[in-house]
Amino acid sequence: MNNRRKHSAEFKTRVVLDALSGRFTISDLAAKYELHPVQITKWKQKFIRDAPQVFGDEFKKKDEEKDRIIEDLYKKVGKAEMELEWLKKKVDFDS
Repeated sequence: MNNRRKHSAEFKTRVVLDALSGRFTISDLAAKYELHPVQITKWKQKFIRDAPQVFGDEFKKKDEEKDRIIEDLYKKVGKAEMELEWLKKKVDFDS
């Protein structure tokens, strides 16, 4: 039996932002969110470690790659629609 809970990125972010705010102790947050204090500390460390990527070139490259993939998919869909229309006309012409 697996007793591990899965937490969304939004939930983790909320917990980490509360931890970074300084308004609550890690123990207070652990009780509030029903988490182990070590888990909150790990999420906080990861958040701080990965934060520079949001403003760095790596994040931009991922967005550019995603945009390129989307553009390619639009082209493929457009081509498929044109081929479908051509086939429909071809079938009607031969009938």
